[in-house]
Amino acid sequence: MAVEPFGGPLEAERAGAAIGRGLLRADPALSVDVCPVERAAGEDVTKLLDALNYDVRMRAARAVVLGAERLDERTLLGSVTFELATRARQAGVPAYAVTSANALSLFDARILDLQVIVRARDVRALRRAGERLAGLV
Repeated sequence: MAVEPFGGPLEAERAGAAIGRGLLRADPALSVDVCPVERAAGEDVTKLLDALNYDVRMRAARAVVLGAERLDERTLLGSVTFELATRARQAGVPAYAVTSANALSLFDARILDLQVIVRARDVRALRRAGERLAGLV
């Protein structure tokens, strides 16, 4: 699971942990690998993901759950979320997304090959999103 910052007090690690708890509560047999991804301005996405050994981790996964505060066409261009979804699609790994605001068109979501986009704005909703996704992955 790759999680970008949700902003405010809900930083990437906390958001990822909440989604992970939901996944595990719904299906304790799942193996959850939380990968908080925070990119500094100008930092190369490829180098960042290589440092996290992301491709190996992703290919070993049954699915990728992306967490991002906002999904829209403008914010995706050049973002870590876009790169993660693209890599998952190219590797044949199903990708799901959890976001507090989804402004993607159906076409954009299809281009990214996101199976499901779940909206969640707080820790409790993130946990419920994880529970819902556990039944899908």
